[in-house]
Amino acid sequence: KPLLVEQAHHEADRGQPGVGVGTRFHGRPGYAPGGRGPVGGAAVRGAAVRGAAVRTTPGHPLAWRVVEIRELAVPGAWSVHPRQFPDDRGVFLEWYRRERLAEAVGHPLRLAQANCSVSRRGTVRGIHFADVPPSQAKYVTCVNGAVLDIAVDIRVGSPTFGTWDTVLLDTQDRAGIYVSEGLGHAFVALTDDATVVYLCSEGYNPTGEHGITPLDPQLAIAWPQDVQLLLSPKDTAAPTLEQAMAEGLLPDYEDCLAYYRKLNS
Repeated sequence: KPLLVEQAHHEADRGQPGVGVGTRFHGRPGYAPGGRGPVGGAAVRGAAVRGAAVRTTPGHPLAWRVVEIRELAVPGAWSVHPRQFPDDRGVFLEWYRRERLAEAVGHPLRLAQANCSVSRRGTVRGIHFADVPPSQAKYVTCVNGAVLDIAVDIRVGSPTFGTWDTVLLDTQDRAGIYVSEGLGHAFVALTDDATVVYLCSEGYNPTGEHGITPLDPQLAIAWPQDVQLLLSPKDTAAPTLEQAMAEGLLPDYEDCLAYYRKLNS
């Protein structure tokens, strides 16, 4: 079930004060690849997130809202759906709120680095991961265009090892995804000039960064069929999940759990 988090003290001119019960999805069905991979990859289609907001009286100076946070099929990854406040000037939203995400994850994101990428349609970035500890947790959203974002459980010994799940990040729903330390992360750009921003818990460490080919047939990620995938030479040459495990590159599940407990303490 999703975590429902009330947020208060938004000025009334940021949007209409009061909203009823709503349903959101990890991604709109039109973008969902559908199906599951041989090792349990879960697609976005039909994964509903439900939440009810607190209604204020007309003219109330404060507007309450709900941030909808749901753990994905990959434990340690969450989708975040902020309420938007549109008016004739445009739209306002809080795309990240430190304490709200911490309530779901168990600890706050320690911001060490912020990244931005701009990608042409079909560009695939990932699957990337880092050594644990400290690895690198990421909070990701798309501020222009659209991407299909993917979290992959690559933790050796995890009950959901090899599972992947997806979240549509775009400028309509303006969702975000949090990917914990030890998980693999990737996305494919669904539009030209797809602009993605990342908040990272650790700085880039080239000696501790690794990759898995996004075209691994064992993972069988359901990439969109209507785009021509474009990979970097580094991602093209990355090992498969099985090869990375044989080379001792993958994070250990128990080591990840111990590190999460340390962060939560």
